[in-house]
Amino acid sequence: MTKNESDKNPNPVDLYVGGRIRMRRRSLGVSQEKLAADLGLTFQQVQKYERGANRVSASKLYEIARSLQTPVAFFFEGLNDPTQEGAYDPPADIFVHEFLMTNEGLELAAVFPKVRRSRLRRRILDLVRTMAEEDDALESA
Repeated sequence: MTKNESDKNPNPVDLYVGGRIRMRRRSLGVSQEKLAADLGLTFQQVQKYERGANRVSASKLYEIARSLQTPVAFFFEGLNDPTQEGAYDPPADIFVHEFLMTNEGLELAAVFPKVRRSRLRRRILDLVRTMAEEDDALESA
C-alpha cells in the first residue's frame, strides 16, 4: 500500500474509538444531534467521529467522555497494550467497528453479556456460526 492509499483509509484506532463513542451514546439513548449540541458541533461531525472518518482530538474526547458520563479510558477498552509487540490487530478491530456500526451488532453486543450461562452463550454462538456458514453457502451457489 502506498503512502497516499494509507492516508485515505481511517486509522484502525480511530475506527475503534469511534465505534466505542457510538456504542456508549446508543446505550444511553442519546441521539447524535443531542451529543453534537452538547459538544457545540454538528451531528455530521459526530457521525464522522463515529465512523472514524475524522480523528477525535484529546480535548474533544475528554468532552465526549464528560457528555456521555464515562471515563476517557472507556473509549480504549478492548485495545491491547500498545507497548506489547504484536499487540494491535487492525483487521480484527475494523471488523469489530463495522459490527458495532450496525443496529443489530450494537444491540447484540449490549445484550449478549447478559446471558450468564456459558453453555447457553456457546450454543448461541454455534447457532450464529451455523447460520453464517449456511448464508455463505447460499451466496456461493
